[in-house]
Amino acid sequence: MGALSPWHIILVAIVALLLFGPNKLPELGRGFGKMFREFKDATSGNGGNSTIEDQPASVRKEVNPAEVTNTDSGQGPK
Repeated sequence: MGALSPWHIILVAIVALLLFGPNKLPELGRGFGKMFREFKDATSGNGGNSTIEDQPASVRKEVNPAEVTNTDSGQGPK
């Protein structure tokens, strides 16, 4: 099965026009666009309603090289 050719797309457009009529097609297009956009947001983890406060704060511990001792022995700072 190959990709859709322009003839396939034209045939599908004609069938859709006959089934739904010219007045209903723009509404269906908007509905499909919204559906795909929501699906994309849901799969990428972008719910759209999350704020910065909802995100976990990244904690970074500053390490002073003067405090670090020989860690090869498995012991921490003295």
